[in-house]
Amino acid sequence: MTLTPTRTEVEALLPVVGGDTQVPLLDGSWVTYANLDGAASTPALQVVADRVADVMPWYASVHRGAGYLSQVSTALYEEARTEIAAFVDAREDDLTIITRNTTDSINLLASVVPGKVLVIDVEHHANFLPWQSHPQGVTIVVGSATVAGTLDRIEAELEGETYALVAITGASNVTGEALPLDRVVAVAHQHGARVLVDGAQLLAHRRFSLRETDADYVAFSAHKLYAPYGAGALVGRADWLDAGPAYLSGGGAVRQVHLRDTTWQAGPARHEGGTPNLIGAVALAAACTTLAGLDEQAWAEHERVLRERLVAGLESIEGVRIARLWVDSEEPVGVLTFTMEDTEPGYLAAYLAAEHGLGVRDGRFCAHPLLARLDLPLGAIRVSVGLATTGEDVDRLVAGLRAFVAGQIKGDYRLVDGLWHLENDSRPLPQIDGLLALADTAGLCTSD
Repeated sequence: MTLTPTRTEVEALLPVVGGDTQVPLLDGSWVTYANLDGAASTPALQVVADRVADVMPWYASVHRGAGYLSQVSTALYEEARTEIAAFVDAREDDLTIITRNTTDSINLLASVVPGKVLVIDVEHHANFLPWQSHPQGVTIVVGSATVAGTLDRIEAELEGETYALVAITGASNVTGEALPLDRVVAVAHQHGARVLVDGAQLLAHRRFSLRETDADYVAFSAHKLYAPYGAGALVGRADWLDAGPAYLSGGGAVRQVHLRDTTWQAGPARHEGGTPNLIGAVALAAACTTLAGLDEQAWAEHERVLRERLVAGLESIEGVRIARLWVDSEEPVGVLTFTMEDTEPGYLAAYLAAEHGLGVRDGRFCAHPLLARLDLPLGAIRVSVGLATTGEDVDRLVAGLRAFVAGQIKGDYRLVDGLWHLENDSRPLPQIDGLLALADTAGLCTSD
């Protein structure tokens, strides 16, 4: 028999670096930091950090190096590529290109798409801005209040015009909701269009398979996948990528260079000009392999319990409104956004940090068109739960919000250059080089 975790039994699924970090509060006490901002950047899994430490002594130039360490590094880099491809269940003839992040991956694909592109207005800017200026043209579909209505609008647009690509988020970075990818892919392919899945938010919460969904491309980032070391990937069909211009003109991307012309590589090398990011690739691959090894049912149950607990807690607080994209959406990932009536999001986020040791995100989340449609011109508060989130983290957030509503606010907060800060902040900073500038801006103390 499977037992639903009680309110004190939800523990982290995997250990992360800094999972036990203590932070100071306004009243002088210290608490374990509750990181509820993984939708922006996840902490690194401990296994990822260990893998990086193991590889660092063997670090050298990748590709073309004759030295022993260079050969080892090249093998590690190509092994990482294979592990990343396996994580998204790539087809045998798909290319796996290692990039800097999702934004980089989508800009790369945008440089080779040979026709018009269709997107919807819910996208993160990474999957919006590259298409806004696409030379072949773009159509932006405004979604409806339902999944069914939005799918109808996408299909109607595809029936009326020829498109090369539909670029769609795997899960909203604002609400965690998603359109059914199998239906989007089916209707796009029916009308001759390929599909790019922006997997930045999806892949840290759900299994994804290029083979099973029949999507053509997926883009994702290490720093959203428990490996924050500056790498990402674009995985998908080879023909457009082999036919398009090299994304980064430089060493490694070429077969032969003459004074007046150049013969470019095919395959991943064509778009990976310059010295590759070995450590980033290894870190991303380690995260991919670790997540691929998780028990899928336990992973889903962990997130489901935490999200339901979070929603129930928020809905019990007067003045809180949870943002929704589609009234008929099902099984959102562990990301949600809310507002507090008559309260600026930045002020509330600063309060939660200074007085409860909580890390949340406030703002418009690089999704300005969507926030405008949701009538949230001042932004909102975003909370994300994941592998390292505990039930206590969620409970502390709900308790902090209840204290705020009850007027239990100990500090004075001020708006400086668009950001809210605790005034006369006496909390000490850790002794890390480079933090003096932050102390000068935020008024933080630099000694214990």
